[in-house]
Amino acid sequence: MYPRQARAALDRLARGFPVVALTGPRQSGKTTLARASFPEKPYVSLENPDEREFATQDPKRFLARFPEGAVLDEVQRCPELLSWLQGLVDERPVMGQFVLTGSAQFDLLASMSQSLAGRVGRVELLPLSLSEIQHAGLSTTLDKLLLNGGYPAIYQRGLAANDWFPNYVATYLERDVRQMIAVRNLSQFQRFVRMCAARSGQLLNLAALGADCGISAVTAREWLSVLEASYLITRLPPYFQNFGKRLVKSPKLYFLDVGLMAWLLGIRDELSLATHAARGALFETWVISELIKQRLNAGQPADLYFWRDSAGHEIDVVFETATGLQAVEIKSGSTFARDWTDGVRKWQKFTGGTPTLKPLLIYGGTDSHEREHCLLTGWEDIAGH
Repeated sequence: MYPRQARAALDRLARGFPVVALTGPRQSGKTTLARASFPEKPYVSLENPDEREFATQDPKRFLARFPEGAVLDEVQRCPELLSWLQGLVDERPVMGQFVLTGSAQFDLLASMSQSLAGRVGRVELLPLSLSEIQHAGLSTTLDKLLLNGGYPAIYQRGLAANDWFPNYVATYLERDVRQMIAVRNLSQFQRFVRMCAARSGQLLNLAALGADCGISAVTAREWLSVLEASYLITRLPPYFQNFGKRLVKSPKLYFLDVGLMAWLLGIRDELSLATHAARGALFETWVISELIKQRLNAGQPADLYFWRDSAGHEIDVVFETATGLQAVEIKSGSTFARDWTDGVRKWQKFTGGTPTLKPLLIYGGTDSHEREHCLLTGWEDIAGH
């Protein structure tokens, strides 16, 4: 097992909540982390048909087997169990009794909010971050990261991304997601997922996305919500504060694993990646996913935004800190260009008297230093932010 940064948050929440939930996409390492963090607890997978039937038919007796608690894996397969858990932990208020894992937050979150409100602490685990890859002693280059992404199996088993992603898409994406939305036309859904990958880093236009896939905007919204619930994509909302300019209201769409995005775009090797038109979007997607992982691994909400006005002036990422707003610009080039800071200079004019921090400029090079009133940050140093 690779050391996961989310373990500290998991341990912390287990000291303050009777139930801890570890959610995230399939194959992100949830089961491995839960079992390693709580080795003394019995482990039960609700993917097992016998266990699932027992939990569904007689939840009280099912839970009675675990007087000291347990790790219940893939609990979204039996969401009705959560109501029984509520009564159990209320009767026996011991912290960290049950550890739940789940890969589809759609129904799971609704069930937890209804049944376990105030009783559950939640950590969201995405695939490996750059920091986790580095701490595991795995050498990598930027191009390899963009092609491989962060799913642990690719690194643990020495698999080629081109061998792993087709099986992942067929086994999990098409099976699980189709079950959630009852897709009749698989080829149409496959096209939709690929069109989403082609739009990663762009403003979301549901009508245009639906039209390109031959579906309605309503269906596009439904399918997109399920991809988001399965931790495959995320929507980055626009920053709400108006600095005297009319703001864009649409969110931006991002994949949460850049390797999956690259595979869906048909990019199979570093030579193709070097000249591909989507390389900039891939790098931007990777940076956004890294920033999200840092926050989720700490047990905190992502709370990342972008800023764009109606004239097209834009900052890729904005987030609030205790001392002011932090702006982040993302450039895939490996050599600094003076015009990279144009957006930052406009941003600084618009923010006026609002407290802001020195902007970050994360780029595809390796040198980190101050440049043009920005903190130029090489891709290898992103973990520090």
